[in-house]
Amino acid sequence: MADRLTGGDSSLLRRINAAVTLRALRDGQSVTLTQLVGDTGLSRPTVEGVIEGLVESGLVAEVEQTQDSGRQRGRPARWFRFRAEAGHTLGVEIGVHGIRVVLADLTGRQIGSHARAVDEALDAEERLGAVRTAVAEVLRRAGVSRDSLWAVGVGTPGIVDKDGNVQLGTAMPGWTGLDLGARLRRSFRCPVLIENDANLAAIAEHWQGVAVGMGDVVFVLAGLSPGAGSLINGRLHRGFGGAAGEIGALHLLGREATPERLLSTTGKPLDPLDEAAVARVLTLAREGDQVAMVAMDRFLRRLVHDVTALVLAIDPQLVVVGGWAAGLDDVLEPLREQLALYTLRAPEVALSVLGEDVVALGALRLALDQVEEQLFAVDQPVSRS
Repeated sequence: MADRLTGGDSSLLRRINAAVTLRALRDGQSVTLTQLVGDTGLSRPTVEGVIEGLVESGLVAEVEQTQDSGRQRGRPARWFRFRAEAGHTLGVEIGVHGIRVVLADLTGRQIGSHARAVDEALDAEERLGAVRTAVAEVLRRAGVSRDSLWAVGVGTPGIVDKDGNVQLGTAMPGWTGLDLGARLRRSFRCPVLIENDANLAAIAEHWQGVAVGMGDVVFVLAGLSPGAGSLINGRLHRGFGGAAGEIGALHLLGREATPERLLSTTGKPLDPLDEAAVARVLTLAREGDQVAMVAMDRFLRRLVHDVTALVLAIDPQLVVVGGWAAGLDDVLEPLREQLALYTLRAPEVALSVLGEDVVALGALRLALDQVEEQLFAVDQPVSRS
């Protein structure tokens, strides 16, 4: 980098200066040209030139400020702000029973959302059609053009590679082997990033939830086949093939009972094994039904053992529990007790505070990270035009 700068690459130097100036603007409210000079360490002529280019690109606007009469002397100060409305980002969750979409500006401020239920039996084409409909609805309600989208983040159950191919996705028909990234990129003129839902939930809690400021975190998305997302030093750990955290497969190592047998109250496998069936078992357990209580206890013990295995491997500061198990009475105490027994250092345990939006919010954060790469890159112009 230094060699390129000293070689007189003025174009690269301008982009570096633009990135530095954008950071100073994006992190605050309206600021004066003089403040920008102080914040960036650049010369006043350099900042003036950069600002002129950013205003022309639409990323920065000059702001009129009211003056105190009789007190202003000399040339009035010029104020500028980052135009967060210059573009938009989307976070999308494709779930078994629903689609959730969150729309935000370039700083992550939410300006719209939409959720719609879908049938768990939908095939891949129908489910993708539901996604497109949900996206169109949230854009329509907000009065936002699809062309103004800078990045789209998408969360899905299953093992997803870096290009958005679903390597394994048994929760939804036709999902295994689906090139989800390629299919969705046909609908947008901006980058589309695909990630596992539990991974995105971990990112969301680190961004806006109970894991803010923590470096090593495990998020357990407790469903019929629990999954987990892990942050190490604040960064997502995906594993070599994107399968890190698939704790729902641990029972296969010992060929133990499958979830449909664990949750059975009849001695026969739960059929169909879906969230509605689990909800019925939950309700019976809460009403004091002894058989249902035993079934829930079996399931919770399995969940605790799965989480313990991951905790032993990662040694996180915090374990966050989300998914439907977050609504179980006393789910935290068994976790805390078992982790204290089986780990060398028991982590903190907390329930997710982001509710049903957690995956979509993580997807939004993924899109915002992509936006920041575009805004602050020094190897390409910051303008999208």
